[in-house]
Amino acid sequence: MPVITLNWNELERLVGTRREEILKRMPMIGCDIERSDQEKISVEFFPNRPDLYSIEGVARALRGFLGIETGLKEYRSRKRDWKIFVDRSVLAVRPRIVGCVVKNLKMSDEVIISLMEVQEDLHWTIGRNRRRMAIGVHDLSKVNFPLRYTAVDSNFSFIPLDFSKEMSVAEILREHPKGKEYAFILEGKKFHPMIIDSKNEAVSFPPIINAEKTRVTEKTKDLFIDVTGFDEYVDKALKIIACMLYDRGGEIEVVEVVYPDRVEETPDLSPKRMILRKSEIFSLLGFELSDKEIIFSLEKMRFGVKIIGEEVEVIIPPYRADIMHEWDVIEDIAIGYGYERIKPEYPKTSTIGSAHEWNEIRELLREIMLGIGFLEVITFTLTSEKAYENLRRASEPWKDHVPLMHPLTIEHTMVRTEILSKLLEVIAQNKHVELPLKIFEVGDVVSGLKNRLRLCACITHPRANFAEIRSYVQAVMRELGLEWDVEEAEDPAFIEGRQGFIVAKDKKIGVFGEIHPEVLEKFGIPNPVVAFELELDKIFECGELL
Repeated sequence: MPVITLNWNELERLVGTRREEILKRMPMIGCDIERSDQEKISVEFFPNRPDLYSIEGVARALRGFLGIETGLKEYRSRKRDWKIFVDRSVLAVRPRIVGCVVKNLKMSDEVIISLMEVQEDLHWTIGRNRRRMAIGVHDLSKVNFPLRYTAVDSNFSFIPLDFSKEMSVAEILREHPKGKEYAFILEGKKFHPMIIDSKNEAVSFPPIINAEKTRVTEKTKDLFIDVTGFDEYVDKALKIIACMLYDRGGEIEVVEVVYPDRVEETPDLSPKRMILRKSEIFSLLGFELSDKEIIFSLEKMRFGVKIIGEEVEVIIPPYRADIMHEWDVIEDIAIGYGYERIKPEYPKTSTIGSAHEWNEIRELLREIMLGIGFLEVITFTLTSEKAYENLRRASEPWKDHVPLMHPLTIEHTMVRTEILSKLLEVIAQNKHVELPLKIFEVGDVVSGLKNRLRLCACITHPRANFAEIRSYVQAVMRELGLEWDVEEAEDPAFIEGRQGFIVAKDKKIGVFGEIHPEVLEKFGIPNPVVAFELELDKIFECGELL
């Protein structure tokens, strides 16, 4: 979760109250205070509130929560002749662009720092590391409208930000720090998105880098902001930034985006409306509120509100990107009402808890593995197709895998279907540890939309061999009280002829052997590794967790 560092003097001035009151009440709006000194306060906010990633957003929320300025704030924009023309060529590369112009902004150091920080926090969170959405901020006086959003080849050149020489797109992706960091987003693309002005000069190469000519400085008074990407989060990011700069005194002007098949005016700062039933509010909260209490709670959270009989009309400000369902608003009613005012009650029914069968199996296996000298590790449950390529299993074992719709990094694109690759990563990252190294993990994998329980163990040292890992499989099966046998296996992750399937209860329940040298090379492991992996749900016939 993002940690936002705020200047105390600036925060006190924007909120209009003393820091003692802010420190006391801030945690109640949904955040954790990481640290605080005489100059700054660092606060961790939940990812569902990207509007709080700036000091302006925090001040806006606190002014309402503390009763200084409640209710819906109106955000106005005006139309001028700012246009972006979108070429068909870019629609297959990075299809969406929105923008706005901000006039008469007092560009102090505080505003520049806040703008840079919120830009990076939005990139990391809702932008999925710039993959889904990326923001460009430019000095308007150096941008020649109308603009053209198009696709160019790798030979197109311009002077990128922080450089003094002209570079081609290919050179930027290969040599510029930002190019090297974010080149993965455009990997495999023959053409690249580019914003070009009326003088045929580059303004921005999204999502990589802006042009040096549009650099923002303390002398900048007017801004042009572009946001490019793929979905509705492009619009949400622009609204958050536009409202933030409006709160700083900026005047928002609409940019007209002309697509091949439509015309859009951005940003749309009009509020949304949502209808809630009182019965739904009371049911979810667990207690009833009067009309006055509902209005009071919502206005503290900076909503507009009207009570119409048994319904509540809620007017949602444009910067609230997190409001997607009636329950999101009801949660804010609870926050505005005050969690500390809600009286605790004993449940009307009581039950006696017991350990889940899977947890009992986990504890049994942990005890066995620790008893025979292994060290337990816990690894991340997300992985990528690259891990299977490193295991030489790229063609089959991740069938029935569960991919992520919006992965944050290229290393975490799917839920793991095995544990072996994760343990090899641990070994690769601990080459400095004294050998022999013996590690294991008992954990979940997901295959065919079902959770399945696995045990995996690895040993590495210069003399690790098939006989050694077989002896440990024997020890585990003996402790489990299971008769077992070995069948010849053909798993490409292991050396041919030095591997075997573990068979029990007439089922293949696992595999063991010596890891293939090509696998070791790809993971960067210098010593031999032997390993086994057991499918515990097959051994214990304990069913599947949904």
